[in-house]
Amino acid sequence: MKVNITETAIPGVLLIETSSYKDRRGYFKELFHAEDCRSTGLDHTFVQDNLSCSSKNVLRGLHYQLNTPQGKLVSVLSGEIYDVAVDIRKGSPTFLNWIGYRLSERNNLMLYIPGGFAHGFCSLADESRVLYKCTDFYRAGDQYGILWSDERLGIKWPVSDPVISAKDSGNPSVSRIPEANFPEYIK
Repeated sequence: MKVNITETAIPGVLLIETSSYKDRRGYFKELFHAEDCRSTGLDHTFVQDNLSCSSKNVLRGLHYQLNTPQGKLVSVLSGEIYDVAVDIRKGSPTFLNWIGYRLSERNNLMLYIPGGFAHGFCSLADESRVLYKCTDFYRAGDQYGILWSDERLGIKWPVSDPVISAKDSGNPSVSRIPEANFPEYIK
């Protein structure tokens, strides 16, 4: 697998470009190869894979875990998403900064988001299937959220009228989250 890893404007968040092999039958690509990733600096153990399927304009997030933070390697199996990571680590030089990328089945891009970040995405295709590999297990009691439209964050979502779950639409804004509910920044 050919892997090109680029550090984004927020240290720790990595944009990963893989290659695909196309011919008249279609294409083939490896989504993850531990040795290749390790050799380029992405050396994490992934313990859980999650798959979501979203219709056009569905927005999921912003979600994070406090006590068992999950690093996530996000890839799109079909469709296209706008994927967002928000640094919520207390004391981080990029605290509350966000970054967003379009990921699709065609552009061969993945995003690695370390623990300590809130994560969300919106579907830009009629149907988007998103696979994300996680560095820790999901624990329902450790799930937190931030309001997707928080003005303090100023995320520029590329959808005007997103479809949002009742749970996500009830997430608090950053200013209403106690400081104890943000993970610590560890150098």
